[in-house]
Amino acid sequence: MVDYGFVKVLPEAFDQAEARVRDALAAEGFGILSEIDVQQAFRDKLDLDHRRYTILGACNPQLAHKAVSAEPHIGLLLPCNVLVQDNPDGEGTVVSIADPRAMFRIVDNPAAESIAEEAEERLRRALDSL
Repeated sequence: MVDYGFVKVLPEAFDQAEARVRDALAAEGFGILSEIDVQQAFRDKLDLDHRRYTILGACNPQLAHKAVSAEPHIGLLLPCNVLVQDNPDGEGTVVSIADPRAMFRIVDNPAAESIAEEAEERLRRALDSL
């Protein structure tokens, strides 16, 4: 675990792990709004090889609506980032999810805190289901 997220190592290869992550997020009401293939970006922009490393921008529309309604600038901290990467320490795939409560800690708004707590619960359930 890192101070700002939750981490789980899965035994399967990247493609299978990513599919499971997407399914687990969907089961908790999250869709994927963005996808950044960092490996490809490093290859294209820097001519560097890098392990598979994809950042998924996950969004639960109901929670996002509540957050934007409670705090107009909260979009600076959205969507929830989910990282899927080849395990740099060996076999399998590492899945990391940003902790919404850590991200929202800088927002001085009790309504945003409760939304972050609900988002954290859902994201933890998704990660635990993997």
